[in-house]
Order: sequence, then C-alpha cells, then structure tokens
Amino acid sequence: MKLSPLQIARYQYQPKLPGMLRGGISEICVKVGDATQSVADQEKIQALFPNTYGKNEITFQKGKNTAAGKKQVVGVILSGGQAPGGHNVICGLYDALKATDKENVLYGFKGGPSGLIDDDYIVFDDEYINAYRNTGGFDIIGSGRTKLETEEQFAIVAANCKKHGINALVIIGGDDSNTNAAVLAEYFAANNSGIQVIGCPKTIDGDLKNEDIECSFGFDTATKTYAEIVGNIERDANSAKKYWHFVKVMGRSASHVALETALQTQPNICLVGEEVAAKKLSLAALADYIADSVAARAAKGWNFGVAIIPEGIVEFVPEFSMLIAEINELLAGAKADVFNALPTWKEKYAFIENGLTKEAMAVFAILPENIQQQLFLERDPHGNVQVSLIESEKLFSALVKANLDARKAAGTYHGKFSALHHFLGYEGRCAFPSNFDADYCYSLGYNAFMLIQYGYTGYLSKVSNLQAPAEEWVAGGMPITKMMNIERRHGADKPVIRKALVELEGAPFKFFEANRAQWAVETCYVYPGAIQYFGPSEVCDVTTRTLALEKA
Repeated sequence: MKLSPLQIARYQYQPKLPGMLRGGISEICVKVGDATQSVADQEKIQALFPNTYGKNEITFQKGKNTAAGKKQVVGVILSGGQAPGGHNVICGLYDALKATDKENVLYGFKGGPSGLIDDDYIVFDDEYINAYRNTGGFDIIGSGRTKLETEEQFAIVAANCKKHGINALVIIGGDDSNTNAAVLAEYFAANNSGIQVIGCPKTIDGDLKNEDIECSFGFDTATKTYAEIVGNIERDANSAKKYWHFVKVMGRSASHVALETALQTQPNICLVGEEVAAKKLSLAALADYIADSVAARAAKGWNFGVAIIPEGIVEFVPEFSMLIAEINELLAGAKADVFNALPTWKEKYAFIENGLTKEAMAVFAILPENIQQQLFLERDPHGNVQVSLIESEKLFSALVKANLDARKAAGTYHGKFSALHHFLGYEGRCAFPSNFDADYCYSLGYNAFMLIQYGYTGYLSKVSNLQAPAEEWVAGGMPITKMMNIERRHGADKPVIRKALVELEGAPFKFFEANRAQWAVETCYVYPGAIQYFGPSEVCDVTTRTLALEKA
C-alpha cells in the first residue's frame, strides 16, 4: 500500500500522556474519590444496576502500583459511527497492556458489537498496531451499530470471552454504546463471569459530555476539519461576492458541532437547535431572521454570506416536530402501503391533505415540494420519518428566498440572492486526528488498561483538565451509571446516558450570542486553515473554542 508522506510522519508521532501515567506502569496507584449516584432517577437506576451502581470515582497518581499481578487478556470493539482518534485508543490500550507484561493479549473484535457475538476477531501484534498509529478511521477492525441489550446476546458474549480466556472488554463508543457497556457490565457482575467492562467516550457530535467528561473524542478533529472548509467557503464568498452559502453540519440531537464551527469561523448566521426549541421559533421566524441578515448586507452592497445549519435543526422547530409526528401516524401500519401505491405526487398530496390536521397542513404547505417529498422517503426501522434525509440547508435557503421575494414585491428589498448548498458530514469522521485527539485518545486507551488492571468494571475511562497541556491532564475513571437517567424509548422505560445538549447559559453560547448580531451584518470571517501537526504548541495542540470558553 502506497503511504502518503503525512501518514509516514504520523506513524512516528509519540502521543503525550498525562503526567501521572508517565514513567512506567509500576509507578501508578489509585486515589479513591467519592461515591456516586445517577444524574436522575436514582432509585430506578440503582434497582437496575445493583452490582455496579454507586461506585466511587477514582483518579490515578504517582505511587507504588498495588494491582494484583496476573496475565491480562482483553477484548476491544469500536461501536457506532467513526470518529477521529479511535485507532489511538486501541494503540494506547495495547501499549499499556504490553508494557505491563509482554505475554498480555489484546483481541480486536471486527465490525463492532456483532464481532463479539459472531466471534470474529484478530489478535493484535506490534506490526498490525503500528500500521494504524495516529491515523483516522475505524478500519483497524471496523465498527457497527448492533446493540448489545438482550440476555441471550450477553450469554453469547460471555461464552466467547471464556473461550479465549478474556477477562475484560473495552467498548469504544458514544452514549448508546456506553449505555450498553453499563448493562453488559451489570450482567457479567450479576453472573460472576469474571469479565470486566470499560467504556471510552466517543462521538464527534459532542453530546457525550458532562462535568466529568469534558469532551468526547473526535469532536476536536471533526470541528477543525469543518471549520477549515467553512473558512475556505467564507474566503470564496468574500472573493466572488455573489453567493449565500448554506452549510449543513453534523449533529442531529445537539448543535455542538454547528456552534463550535461558528466560534472558529464567525459566519453571518448559525442556527442553534437548542435555542430554537427553547424559544419555540417557527420556520417563518427563522427564515425572517436569516432574511434580515441578507437584506442588511445587501444594503451595504454585499450580496453574499455564510449560514451554518445543524443537521437536526428541523426536529427542534415545534411546528415541524408536530408535522413529523402526524406524518408518522398518517403512515402507520397498512396505511403506508396505500400511500405508496398511489401513482402520482398529486394523488399522494391529496392523501396527505386529507390526513393531516389543519395546523400540520399549514406547515406542510409552505415547504418546497422537494422537501415535502423528502418527508415521505424510506422510513426508519420503526416506521418514522428519517429526519437526517431532509436537506435542511436547501429548506432554509428556499424559505429565505420566498421571504425576500415578498420583501422585493413590497419594495423593501432590492438586493440579489443566489444560494449554494453544502453538507459537511463524512468529511470529518475519519480525518487524521489532531494532536489533541491523538494525545487524548491514546491517553483514554492507556488509562482504560489501568482501570482493568485495578479490577474496575462498569467504568468510563476519564481524562480531564483538557484545556491545560497534556502533562497536567488528570486520568481516572467514573462509573457509567453516574451519567444515566430513565427515558422513554420505543414504548418502554430504558436506562440511558443523558445526552448533553448545548447549554444556553454556558460560556460558549453566551460568547456566540454576544457577537452574532455583528457577524450577521458585518464581514467578520475567520479563516482557520488546515489542522497543523508540526510547529508551536499554541498552533498544533490548541483545543476547541468550546472547551477554552468553558474552562476560561
């Protein structure tokens, strides 16, 4: 395989560890912290996790290693969507394991959780691991979205682990994957299987965070990748001076990616879903807000701009959520077959008009026809609208055009409006990890092994104080149950890790809120450029604006 010069150079990069993890495994001891409880629904969560609930937080520090010496055979999986740095979690885990005892073994199960069930694996060695150090992607073993949630699955996983002598599993994933890790850890503990489970916090969406988990891995690299592209688009817009660019970025359930990209690039518009929901803003109000910026800039002779749109924005608009709920009900069961059998869009439109309430139909009617049709594309496995398929960037540019046309007819707008559209998603998921993510992920993996060596289970590998240089990072672990609450999922109460949404009272949003009026009218663009791997620390190791503002 032909290697790029950057790939060759990145193989040789040595990730930085927190100070307490440097200098040798034999010099790392545990400091036990306070007992924990779940973020909500304490009695219910404790009842569901009697063997793993309420455990203490821990941190590692310099001192004599008091862990019992034994051969460690560990399994690892990547779960869910890709995020930059996943390879380094595995490399850190492998290096710590081998530094303790060369006879220790690391199994990588292929294709995510299904690899544990199908017993599809590879045994890592130096040559295999070295080919993936500091690189993007999850191709080292692949990933998958199979959920580990039934006792039948747990029993199969336990049997496969027993067959290989595996005493611990590391699950690298997001909130759903780590919820599954907690449930699996509880099952193993209840059945005295002798198998530990450790989680690692991954998701570029940034919604697996709290007072303990300051940042999920991959978020830094992905947002820097998107910010580079948005900065390039801004430079082009400022050069050509004739297009409004509507840029959709990843983030269905939370707007962290959109907000961070905006903080790095200072576009004219950035919608934040959490604010839309809190203020109950309508599609018309949002279109009017963007059109105000277009008109104000046109009055200065600037018929160009950049707007950032979160992927899941429409789900935060109350009237749109109502429409989606009614469509889901309209096409429930056999009614979907009746609808799909109609030969023309005109007949389907009549079916829709007859089935929706007057309020829902009023929302549906103002949508561009292509967006109307996207609402009736292939359903998800539960029969619901796949909101991610809706081209919200095109929806908002169409609504803004209609708004401006009305202003022009009324004689209050005299500018030009031409829209271009972009969706930034997969471009960021497998990028070469930034130095921050390379260091952070390696530390998470190394730290995960320390949790295994000291016998912990149902814990999340935790590295904090991330705004400081890596030497000052704090490594330790927290019970996954601390992050859990009860939510209604598919008609049943389920224990899940609470998603972290953008905090409207938090420092990152407040900074954005204080500056966006100026950004909307003026040209305040920032051009971040490409991720830098070599050079001064303030260029190469700087973390996100979100984390910097939160920890200021």
